[in-house]
Amino acid sequence: MLTHIVFFRLKDRSPESVEATAAVLRAMEGRIEVLRHLEVGKDVVHSERSYDIALVTKFDSLEALGEYQVHPVHQEVIRHMNEARESSAAVDYES
Repeated sequence: MLTHIVFFRLKDRSPESVEATAAVLRAMEGRIEVLRHLEVGKDVVHSERSYDIALVTKFDSLEALGEYQVHPVHQEVIRHMNEARESSAAVDYES
């Protein structure tokens, strides 16, 4: 199992913007065959080092993650995130 985690800091950190972007991420659920698990969390601490949203996804393999990366639904999300995010950080690991 491969876990792919991405943290997003948004340009607009208002609660409405964070919720709208979280909804865009959640909308991938059930639309990408290789995506085995999807979880979207919004930060509740709001510290200086906090990111606004965490995306946790799981795949059967590194190859499946590659398929996800180029999937048209994910590409739509990437376009949105490129506009909405100030920065992001990712970690991918096998378990």
